[in-house]
Amino acid sequence: MRRTAGLWLLIGLAGYTLLPWYMISGGFWSFHWLGTVFAEDASGLIFALSGRGWLFGPLVGFAVAGGVLMRRGGQLETAQGLVAAGALGLALMAGQGLVILGNGTRFGLFEGATQPGMGAGAMATAAALLFLLTTGVSGLGRGRGDAFITGLIGAVIALVATFVFYPMLFILVSAFELKGGAGFGLSEFLPRFFAPEIWSLACLTGRGLCGAASNSLMLGLATATGTTFLGLAFALIFTRTNFGAKRLLRVLTILPIITPPFVIGLVLILLFGRSGTVTEFFADAFGWEKTRWLYGFWGVWLAQMLSFTPIAFLVLIGVVEGVSPSMEEASQTLDADRWQTFRFISLPLMRPGLANAFLLGFIESLADFGNPLVLGGNFNVLSTEIYFAIVGTVADPAKAAILSITLLSMTLSVFIAQRKWMGRKNYATVTGKADSGRHAALNDGLRWTCYLVALPWAAFTLVLYVLIVFGSFVKLWGYDHTFTLEHYRRAFSIVFRNGIHFTGAAWDSYFTTLTIAAIAAPLTAAVGLATAYLLVRQKFAGKDAFEFSTMLSFAIPGTVIGVAYVMAFNFPPIELTGTGLILIVVFIFRNMPVGVRGGIAAMSQLDKSLDEASITLGANSATTLRRVILPLMGPAILAALTYSFVRSITSVSAVIFLVSARYNMATSFIVGRVENGEFGIAIAYAAVLIVTMLLAILALQLLIGRRKLRRADRIETP
Repeated sequence: MRRTAGLWLLIGLAGYTLLPWYMISGGFWSFHWLGTVFAEDASGLIFALSGRGWLFGPLVGFAVAGGVLMRRGGQLETAQGLVAAGALGLALMAGQGLVILGNGTRFGLFEGATQPGMGAGAMATAAALLFLLTTGVSGLGRGRGDAFITGLIGAVIALVATFVFYPMLFILVSAFELKGGAGFGLSEFLPRFFAPEIWSLACLTGRGLCGAASNSLMLGLATATGTTFLGLAFALIFTRTNFGAKRLLRVLTILPIITPPFVIGLVLILLFGRSGTVTEFFADAFGWEKTRWLYGFWGVWLAQMLSFTPIAFLVLIGVVEGVSPSMEEASQTLDADRWQTFRFISLPLMRPGLANAFLLGFIESLADFGNPLVLGGNFNVLSTEIYFAIVGTVADPAKAAILSITLLSMTLSVFIAQRKWMGRKNYATVTGKADSGRHAALNDGLRWTCYLVALPWAAFTLVLYVLIVFGSFVKLWGYDHTFTLEHYRRAFSIVFRNGIHFTGAAWDSYFTTLTIAAIAAPLTAAVGLATAYLLVRQKFAGKDAFEFSTMLSFAIPGTVIGVAYVMAFNFPPIELTGTGLILIVVFIFRNMPVGVRGGIAAMSQLDKSLDEASITLGANSATTLRRVILPLMGPAILAALTYSFVRSITSVSAVIFLVSARYNMATSFIVGRVENGEFGIAIAYAAVLIVTMLLAILALQLLIGRRKLRRADRIETP
């Protein structure tokens, strides 16, 4: 404990005395601050000595920690001192940051003082104080006395509090604001929360339209059920059959998730809209009446099924692979047939994956913005209502906040239901014992059911993407099908004159998007899987609340998160708007829950005896995680990396308010082209992004490899 605390004390003092305390022009990684001492590049110590006395706060915490370590007291006394030092330093640092802003102060304190947003020095100092606190907590016997475990818990809590709860406070507090700014109370909140336009069920009785919350709930349940069923069918085909075109099927299962926004909706409109190709064909051939069935529940549901089935598949394939063949063989040895083995042995052991896939599908449906916006028509859902409440003709932040609380309450209800369904049963099937058996093949009825469900869906997906490629090579899809490369030339032209010049309109946003996604993806996977490790392998107070808090950013519509980030990070203490860092941060905490849920599903199947054996042999928790657990979690790591990378490229609602002239994203560029009626360029850009993401996913698969749990024999056919 003393050695760990001493190391963090040195790191904190280095950050406080050497690194620039505030954000600097040109960015930290330009390193131009290395040659300067004063002005905006100065360290916290120099600023404190030059008149900003409030910056001595962190130094007080370091002084207390240093005194505790030098005193050489008992472990309990030292641990208590470190906790006090870290908490005191963090409290003083956070307090001055929240009171002294860039244009004034709050609460009448430090009159006339101003300061810019915190920079690298402040971040290093805060991290050191945090880990001094968590090291002290481990010395008190918490987290089995393991500083790595308590530090990991503290880091995740601090990150979620800073980048999820803190920005959301700026949105949610307005839900309780009284009219005219007269204060806060429930008198305005309760009537608006239970308003009929939110919860009405009139559509079920034929007396009108249902409310946005009712529509969202019905759509979410339908989408979650459908995507989980389809994802399981695809996972069973991959793991329990000898289907010959698995590689092609694998590509088709991930294509929808790597599709930029509005493209699937646009293709569905051009096929099944009132003037769509399929609609026109049936009208001419059979005299069918042209309808607008696509614009409403069924159209949004179809688009969401196409978009979110890959998420269920990515979660479920690792879980289905993890079911022990020995248990299935034991069942058949006891005279159970293949259907009984699947129903009573295999399927119950897949329960963690099924529950997590359903939860993710439900949350994705609630938070989806693009599909309801394009195909919703009069079918209003919470995400679009929140968007229009924020950017409509008359902005109503209070209404947006109330709708956000409604959405969160629905997410919490499904989360609790999932926990009840999972119960406290043990689903571990991967132990330290050798297991060289083969997975039981599916019985004929189940195998053909999977084929009949999954293969037509894959064929439909293939048709859609063939049409996307076709649309990028014609002048105007649906009207003028003359072949042309003009869309690609305008977006991605390159001039070879005195070097290579990327002159196409899309290159700038393309390179920016790839750079930010490449940085955000591994960070997202790391935070998500670390959180899953804590939830599955560790016991600590408030664990359920901790788990739900990690899902909040996923449940909240991206539009709300974008607005919340603008409101929270547009001024000190954390000033990020207009930078690339705010895009990286929003992607990390928007996509982290997929890594969490996939990690939980995969880790639930790893027996704790593996950890115990490693620790018994002298390894600490960090070594056990790195050498034992992570090598067995290839599918979960691949799912987290893949999903976070492609969602960083395809996300639109969370970044629409955060892009800037310097950091423009591909989705923002595509939306701009769609708004201007340049559908050809938008589809061409989408096609390039799809190819780019496919190549990136294949590279990730080669880099991570495939988890080896047992012999890679072919499935025995019945």
